[in-house]
Amino acid sequence: VQLQASGGGLVQAGGSLRLSCATSGGTSRIYRMGWFRQAPGKEREFVAGIVMSSRDTSYADSVKGRFTISRDNTKNTVFLQMDSLKPEDTAVYYCAVRRVGSMKYEGWGQGTQVTVSS
Repeated sequence: VQLQASGGGLVQAGGSLRLSCATSGGTSRIYRMGWFRQAPGKEREFVAGIVMSSRDTSYADSVKGRFTISRDNTKNTVFLQMDSLKPEDTAVYYCAVRRVGSMKYEGWGQGTQVTVSS
């Protein structure tokens, strides 16, 4: 599967951005899609996830109430609406998929840079 994240940019604290993740090739048996982020000098961390068949969602505590993950199954696309952004949200954001029966995420792609200025 190939994933392309887009929608990042530079925004002031308190602002909003909407990220998109388009999938292509090998999209069968995708159970869940997730957003992750990696800030300079830090490990990659989970941000949000969504089950493709049920729309069940989960979020990291640090983004609950501010970020919303959604999906469009007809286009195999997942979105991340990010509101009330903080400087600590600055990172490269990646999307990935988990297939049915697998506990591992795959197909990370290049990511999209989000920079929040104070």
